[in-house]
Amino acid sequence: MKELWTSMASLMGVFAFCQTLLHTVFPPELRFASIKLFNKIFNWFSSYCYFDITEIDGVNTNELYNAVQLYLSSSARITGTRLSLTRALNSSSFTFGLSNNDCIIDNFNGVTAWWEHFVTQRQSQTFSWRPLPDEKRGFTLKIEKKNKTLILTSYLDYIMDKANEIRRRNQDRLLYTNSRGGSLDSRGHPWESVPFKHPSTFDTLAMDPVKKSEVMADLKDFADGKMFYQKTGRAWKRGYLLYGPPGTGKSSMIAAMANYLGYDIYDLELTEVNTNSELRKLLMKTTSKSIIVIEDIDCSINLTNRKKSTRTHYDSPEMRNGSGSIGEDGGNSITLSGLLNFTDGLWSCCGSERIFVFTTNHIEKLDPALLRCGRMDMHIFMSYCSYPALLILFKNYLGLEKDDLEEGLLKELEDVIDKAQMTPADISEVLIKNRREKQKAVSELLVALKNRAEKNQIVGLREKNSVNVEEEEQEKRALETTTEEGCELLEKCSNGGDEEKIN
Repeated sequence: MKELWTSMASLMGVFAFCQTLLHTVFPPELRFASIKLFNKIFNWFSSYCYFDITEIDGVNTNELYNAVQLYLSSSARITGTRLSLTRALNSSSFTFGLSNNDCIIDNFNGVTAWWEHFVTQRQSQTFSWRPLPDEKRGFTLKIEKKNKTLILTSYLDYIMDKANEIRRRNQDRLLYTNSRGGSLDSRGHPWESVPFKHPSTFDTLAMDPVKKSEVMADLKDFADGKMFYQKTGRAWKRGYLLYGPPGTGKSSMIAAMANYLGYDIYDLELTEVNTNSELRKLLMKTTSKSIIVIEDIDCSINLTNRKKSTRTHYDSPEMRNGSGSIGEDGGNSITLSGLLNFTDGLWSCCGSERIFVFTTNHIEKLDPALLRCGRMDMHIFMSYCSYPALLILFKNYLGLEKDDLEEGLLKELEDVIDKAQMTPADISEVLIKNRREKQKAVSELLVALKNRAEKNQIVGLREKNSVNVEEEEQEKRALETTTEEGCELLEKCSNGGDEEKIN
C-alpha cells in the first residue's frame, strides 16, 4: 500500500513538472495563437458556421434574442422535451421556451437551421451602474455555409416579423385616454391606459355585409401594405370617417376594427388639449399599430364648415395664420390647421401603421378640409338598421338563423324595416328585453317597427303639408306684391293724365 502511494506521488510530480515545463516553453501568447490557428483550420474544413445570439449585448438587451425565444416557442411546444414556461406582462397566454443546452431544428425555405440554447454562469462582477444577471443566456445558430446569405438576409427578418405577430396576438390590447390638462402619470406619459376587453367583432357588427366586407378588405390591405407605402413615399397611415345618426354602431365599429387588426386604441379627448404643441406631444407618445379616435368631433371643438360661418370667426388674421382659438369656450387654442397637421402633416408621420378614426352625427357641420382624401380616406355611413343587419341581430341576441323564422314573418320584417328607420341600438333593446322568449321578441319587434313606420309616415305627411302650405303662402305673397305694384302703376298713370289735362 505504501508503495502504491509512493508511485502515485511520483506520477503527480512528473505531471506537475511537465505542466510547468509546457507553461515555461510555451508562453500564453503562443498557446492562444495555437488555439486560434487550430480553430481557423477547423472552420476552414468545416461545412458549418455558427452564430451566437446573447441575451445582453454589452449593457443593452438584445431584441433579436427575445425574438428568437418567442419564435421558437411555437415549435418548441411540439418538439421540445424539456421546456420553460413564461408569461409576459399584459399577456393572455403562456410562452414555451427551450431549457439549457436543449436543441431544436427549424426549416426555412428548404434550409435547415439548428438552434441550441445555452446558459452559463457569469464571472464575478466588479462595481457597475447596471449589474448584469448572474447567468449568461443565449442561442447558438448552426447553419451550412452555403446558406449563410439566405439566413442573414431573410431568415432573421422573418423571425423578427413572426415574433412581433406572436407578441401582438398574445398581448392584451389597451385603451388609452389623454390625461386631463396634459398632466403626466407616474412614468412620465401623457396617456392613461386600461385593458381593452370590448367583445365587438365584424361577425357581431349589425351592418350591411357588402359594406362590411369592403371595410375589412381595406383594413387588411392597409395592415399588409408596408412595402406599398414605402414605395409610394406615403406615411403608413389611413383615415376613416364614421358618420350617421346616434345609435348606429360607430363605437362598435371602432372596437371591431381594433379586434380585427389587434391594435391598441387611443381615445383622444380634444377638450382636454390646450394647444397645438400639446397635441403634437400626444401624437409623438402614441405607438405603432394603433387606432387614434376622436369621437363626436363636431361636438368637441368648433370645427364647423367655414363657408357657413361668419367672417369674424374664421376670416380674422389670427385664424388665417393658424394662431387663433377655435374652442367654443375659449379655453383652448387648438386651431384647425393644428388638427390638420395632426392627421396629414409632417407630424402625422412620426409613427407608422396608425389609423385615424373620426366620428360625427352631422357630417355637414365639418369643414371640407377635414373630409378630403389623405385625411379621411374612407367615409363610412352608419345607417339605420337594414334587413341583412336585422338578421345579424337575431343571431346575436336570440340565436335565431334565417331558416328558424317563418317566410311570412320575414317578408313582413323586410317590407317594414326600411320604412321604420330604427337604429340597431333601438332594435337591440327590444330583443334584449325579451331574449328569454324568442318568438315574443320577434313579434314585439315587428309591432315596434310598424308603429315607427306609421309614425314616420305621419311626420312625413305633416312636413310635406307644411312645405305645400309654405309654398302657397309664398305664391300668395308674390301675387299680392304683384297686385300692389300694378295698382301703384295705374295710380301713377292716372295722376299723370290729370296733370296733362290741367296743363
